[in-house]
Amino acid sequence: MLSVKEWMGLVDYRITEGSEYGWSCYGNSAYTLDSWSGDNEGGHGFHIIFDTRTQEVFEVQAHDYKNQRAYRLVNADYLKKHNDEAYARGVDSVEAWDDVEYVTLDTDEDFLSKAESIISGEDYDTRVDMPLELDDELWFKLMKLAHEKDITLNELVAEFLTKIVAMHTDEK
Repeated sequence: MLSVKEWMGLVDYRITEGSEYGWSCYGNSAYTLDSWSGDNEGGHGFHIIFDTRTQEVFEVQAHDYKNQRAYRLVNADYLKKHNDEAYARGVDSVEAWDDVEYVTLDTDEDFLSKAESIISGEDYDTRVDMPLELDDELWFKLMKLAHEKDITLNELVAEFLTKIVAMHTDEK
């Protein structure tokens, strides 16, 4: 999970607001800092929620108003508590604003890559990076199969994941 220091560097230490976090899912010492570009049409906003005593980060958010996209990275130890509290409050836990939903990311690197592009106004990959842990034998088999199909390993894994998601989507 990103640290407060990494987030501060990302926003170039530009803080526009801050307050105690109003929900209890992150404990009594939760605080939120915001860094907003000042433009809801073509700008951006970044938010961090952390513990003021321990500096543990619970959640970071990136709001891309230009492209109407919102990303967040939530500390896995607290995601269920956050979602449970949202449900109890009658709040849609994935709605960022109006008709824009959060895309919950899995890695710091993916969040930082998207956030840096949002800040610089550059196009970025909207796909979500997913960590994948496989044993060496299976990696070798996948590399061999990718070679046989004359595609990259990433392309092969993306192809498999797309098929798996489609299968599960068709079942519903």
